[in-house]
Amino acid sequence: MQVDGKVVDGSLLGDANGVEPAPGRVKDSGKWQKPRFSRKALMKCCLVKWIIASTQPQDKGDSSDSDLELSTVRHQPEGLDQLQAQTKFTRKELQSLYRGFKNECPSGLVDEETFKSIYSQFFPQGDATTYAHFLFNAFDIDRNGSIRFEDFVIGLSVLLRGSVTEKLNWAFNLYDINKDGYITKEEMLAIMKSIYDMMGRYTYPSVRDEAPSEHVDKFFQKMDKNRDGVVTIEEFIETCQKDENIMNSMQLFENVI
Repeated sequence: MQVDGKVVDGSLLGDANGVEPAPGRVKDSGKWQKPRFSRKALMKCCLVKWIIASTQPQDKGDSSDSDLELSTVRHQPEGLDQLQAQTKFTRKELQSLYRGFKNECPSGLVDEETFKSIYSQFFPQGDATTYAHFLFNAFDIDRNGSIRFEDFVIGLSVLLRGSVTEKLNWAFNLYDINKDGYITKEEMLAIMKSIYDMMGRYTYPSVRDEAPSEHVDKFFQKMDKNRDGVVTIEEFIETCQKDENIMNSMQLFENVI
């Protein structure tokens, strides 16, 4: 599938048998290096597109947005300065993100149905319902069925501009569906299948129906080092950091969030 002119393989972990480095990667003496996420790259994120598209022209004399204050909301976000310190977004980026978030979610909270609607718009050719459910749960830190603006931008900051370890921790949380601190093969397969359901049928080259299961079998065998049937956070991070193919594929996060 092509997203903004780039071919995407539909996987968050790449090809266990080896893939070409993802676009944007730079190799120096054979070592993987973290890419720089420009504003252009930031705008490829579905969630960012969604809220920026909702931004309406604002009166420059209105300082309420810059202070992140609302008078009639169920949840009022933290101050802009605090969020800027907690994320890697600039003040202007936070203002734009919040303005769009407020327009789409006047209550100050986003629910799962909104996530499903977002991904249905950006991936109309597939079924994004299950993937949107899993992604929502990864953002829903409090597990209360709604996401605050703070949690929303902190999560985006990690995925788009976080360190390798931060991104891997976030990815582990996504795959750990029941949040028990372990990833089972069934959980990994559920996430992988949801991604293929959303976009796999339109990837290039085309994906076979059995591809998600084969993909998971290979990765799980690599990660489950002590063969106890589950993958710990330590096993997950160690395996990913030592596998250049997996590290290369981490850039694909920007195409499925």
